[in-house]
Amino acid sequence: MRKLLFLGMMGAVLFFNSCSSNDDTMSESTDKKLLLSKLTTTYYDDPSKPETVVETLEYDNQGQLVRMFSKGRSSTFEYNNGKPIKINYYNDKQALEYYLNFYYSGDKLVSNKAVYTNANYNRTYTYSYNSNGQLASSTLCQSENCSNPGISTYTYNGNNVSVETSTTPGTYSFTSKYEFTYDSKLSPFTNTNKYLRIMMGGANTLSANNYTINKDSYKGNDGNWYPSETTTYTLQYNSSGLPVQAIGIGSDGNLSVQYTYEYITQ
Repeated sequence: MRKLLFLGMMGAVLFFNSCSSNDDTMSESTDKKLLLSKLTTTYYDDPSKPETVVETLEYDNQGQLVRMFSKGRSSTFEYNNGKPIKINYYNDKQALEYYLNFYYSGDKLVSNKAVYTNANYNRTYTYSYNSNGQLASSTLCQSENCSNPGISTYTYNGNNVSVETSTTPGTYSFTSKYEFTYDSKLSPFTNTNKYLRIMMGGANTLSANNYTINKDSYKGNDGNWYPSETTTYTLQYNSSGLPVQAIGIGSDGNLSVQYTYEYITQ
């Protein structure tokens, strides 16, 4: 729950449609699914001026995410046989800023490439998997020779990410570690397309359940880990076991963030 979900690659845009029994899909009935239609996030970094971000999602009659909106910006999604193949990103003037292509090896997503009008901004994301087929790492390359890449790695306990490490790209990189404890309820991304979950990255989207504790630390210049922040979440759920609200309290005991989830049945 650390990051915004959608509009903007790897810390923002994506999702939907379930195309295999391994997607952990949850149905209200045999044919109907609950799809996330709105996410409202309020940050309390400055309690006197909380920042609220609203993201809305639209689906086609097959249940595939086709459009997303947030703060005047939008994204549109293209598919081929249930696989996302392209996402178009538009600015608040609805002019195309860039697009993101998906590349597969069989049924495995191996990379994404963001293509800008100015090729200097192009970037590539590549993915590796563990023996269980779960995302093990993602690598962000901002140049052709992929010097100083950004790297995220994931360790699992069953179907949940137990530890996530993230190294920022660039010459002066910074490495963070996130350790998680979970509930036993369904994630709001239960019915999200598995390829979009991979592209999205992050423990909150890759895991089957919802984390209730997020313990952050950072790596010092001496190679040791130092505690940073621990956020504890209290969640409320609907009758289908999906979260409708998550409230995060920081290490100082103050309200840190609040998420509200809304769903449609389709």
